[in-house]
Amino acid sequence: MKAKIVRKEPKTLLNKGTGFLEGYSHSLNPYSGCSFACSYCYVRGMPVSLFRGEEWGSWVDVKQGAADVLRKELARDKAKGPVTIFMSSSTDPYQPAEARENVTRSLLEVMTQLPPDFLLVQTRSPLVTRDIDLLLKLGKRVRVSMTIETDREDIRRAFTPSAPPIAARLRALRELAEAGVPTQAAIAPLLPSSEEFAETLRAVVDRVCVDDYFMGDGSGGKRTKRLGIDKLYDELQLQEWYTPSAYRSLLERLRRAFPPDAVLVSQAGFLP
Repeated sequence: MKAKIVRKEPKTLLNKGTGFLEGYSHSLNPYSGCSFACSYCYVRGMPVSLFRGEEWGSWVDVKQGAADVLRKELARDKAKGPVTIFMSSSTDPYQPAEARENVTRSLLEVMTQLPPDFLLVQTRSPLVTRDIDLLLKLGKRVRVSMTIETDREDIRRAFTPSAPPIAARLRALRELAEAGVPTQAAIAPLLPSSEEFAETLRAVVDRVCVDDYFMGDGSGGKRTKRLGIDKLYDELQLQEWYTPSAYRSLLERLRRAFPPDAVLVSQAGFLP
């Protein structure tokens, strides 16, 4: 499905970090809507989606002039104290529209001139490698967190058919790391995976974070369940993966593959 593009001019960009993101001073979303349309995305149940009257994933709002807005807000907020930014909390900053629109790149350009104290770039798109030049200018102030929920392509196709293939994301992580960009793999939310998943990640990254619906959706899994995601587990006969304890076996394998301080759980893995 090709998303309908709507152009809007935002008055503000930086939002106060709250809830799961309370460790950040701000969150930043270059777009509204997300054409990756992941089946479990909590934004499906939020007002931005529910009141739209259109299927989630079928539309993307492009924030025109975003760089100018951010420049003013960053200058103002940096004068008040430390600025730490999570990009993005409700859309992928490198979804397909970014290849044409370059909103995210324009925001990174501003941040190289007015650097925040820390920036976390959360994405599942290999397009992030296009901006290695800007990410390197931010040095240790940035971390790219690549969502890799599973190493099984059949599971990826079942849960996130419009998202980039797993192999492409792993290659992107390797390219970022080899270039010197700080990275991590975010197994968030945890999806069914193979016994080799931990070793596959260890070959390309030196830090991982594990999260699931029950720890990460802000309601003990209730918000995700309202999306009907449990029915997909039933159809795939993978009910054992849809429990609050399912992450523990993977966590054990990760802790065998990585140093102890390189494996983080839920909110701790996303903090500055």
